[in-house]
Amino acid sequence: MPATRTNPSRKTSLFQVRMRPETRAKAEEVFGHCGLTLTDAFNIFVQQSINVDGLPFLVVGDNRETIRREAEKRLFAELEKGEDSVRSPDDWISHEALAKELGVAP
Repeated sequence: MPATRTNPSRKTSLFQVRMRPETRAKAEEVFGHCGLTLTDAFNIFVQQSINVDGLPFLVVGDNRETIRREAEKRLFAELEKGEDSVRSPDDWISHEALAKELGVAP
């Protein structure tokens, strides 16, 4: 008769957590769309926290609107840089002068 093996991934410890019923229902819905139970998702979270030796995601105090405004501010700053780097038709120079300015004159 073959030796019986124990499954090292067998869950033998119980952990309880308190949360609002509406939070649990929403979490179960979200994880259910991924094919996971709340227990599966929690175990993945804990294992990934162990893997990275910390929280497996960035925790920020900003809300979505604040993040959007900051992204817009950065985008407009980049656009302004681009506008400042483009010459207007009044500033156009010949190919020869541009090559000289860039240090690649023949």
